[in-house]
Amino acid sequence: MNRYNYIAKDNKTGEIIKGSVQAENKMAAGKLLVERNMVPRQLREFGSGPLDKFLNRITAKDRITFTRQFATLIGAGVPLSESLRTVAEQTENKSMKAVVEDVTTAVDAGEPLAQALGRYPKTFDHVYIELIKAGELSGTLDKALMRLANQLEKDAAVLSKIRSALMYPVIVVVVIIAVMGFMLFTIVPQVEGLYDDLGEPLPVLTQIMVRFANFLIEYWWVVAIIAAIIAYMLFQFTKSKKGIQFRDLFYLNVPMFKQLFRRLYMGRFARTAQILLSTGVPMVETLKISTDAVNNVIVQENLEKATARVANGKALSESLKIQKYIMPILPQMIAIGESSGKIDEMLGKAATVLEDELDEMVRTISTMIEPILMVLLAVMAGGMIAAVLFPIYSLVETV
Repeated sequence: MNRYNYIAKDNKTGEIIKGSVQAENKMAAGKLLVERNMVPRQLREFGSGPLDKFLNRITAKDRITFTRQFATLIGAGVPLSESLRTVAEQTENKSMKAVVEDVTTAVDAGEPLAQALGRYPKTFDHVYIELIKAGELSGTLDKALMRLANQLEKDAAVLSKIRSALMYPVIVVVVIIAVMGFMLFTIVPQVEGLYDDLGEPLPVLTQIMVRFANFLIEYWWVVAIIAAIIAYMLFQFTKSKKGIQFRDLFYLNVPMFKQLFRRLYMGRFARTAQILLSTGVPMVETLKISTDAVNNVIVQENLEKATARVANGKALSESLKIQKYIMPILPQMIAIGESSGKIDEMLGKAATVLEDELDEMVRTISTMIEPILMVLLAVMAGGMIAAVLFPIYSLVETV
């Protein structure tokens, strides 16, 4: 079901009415308006404009808010359809509100909640749907929703910390580029003009800077075209299978950050598997769904190999131990769980340890990046200043 905004004329009163309807397609929406004795003048799918898509895009925060409110209402004993209607009324994001209203309509028509949510794979991923399905089948939907809300909040918090750690170096690099651009296009040409007036040759470093600046000024369009082509090729490469593999392998091996990413993936897998197992999902199905949650194809390949061994009767701990990119803590904790019959509990503890280590690593990396960037800034700024000051000192000596 899609939502369509309309402007129509009421045949009875002649009044111009604005509103929205839900229909399978645009033709069905127009037919529905005619049946209501209205003449459509304008009919547009909700969120089809570029500005609408940008302003009303569904964010992680919207999903978390929906899940938390929904879990609270279900846990309080409010009927399913009534809970969805209440959440829809409280939802401010128009796109999310339309999704919840459509899900409510489907549930009212007799569809299972998981199936209704599955209509929106971009909003509710495979892991989300499977957890809801498990909660419906086991009669613990409120607990499944609460676990989902907690997991979504933890994921959002971890990603926020990583982005914050990376934001500082990005800002510093932008400032460095801006300062270098200012000196290259304003200060260096003035020094060149001063030397031309005095008939003196420029120092070698300043000559290099001047030629570089003149090249950028004269052939900026060539540079822009080449940069656009390279950016387009990189974008296409990152969308290809080989590009995704290269990117994910880079994340797992990049110096200083590789341990951070490995803990992120392992913690995500362990937490998802713990929630699924505690909800009653069978082991092999749990492993398959949790593998999808990792979001790194290299690690997913390792986990798929381990899942195949488990399906053939091997122990999970032994199956994970022999995989290259599985951190040792995971099979160690699972082995304890296998011997005690509490695998889900040990997966939860492993996830907690990995998440705590991840938080500590983010703080450590943030501290380490600052002096490295300061040295980089000093070297680049020093080179620019030398290209400007050395000629001035030379002129003073000449005078």
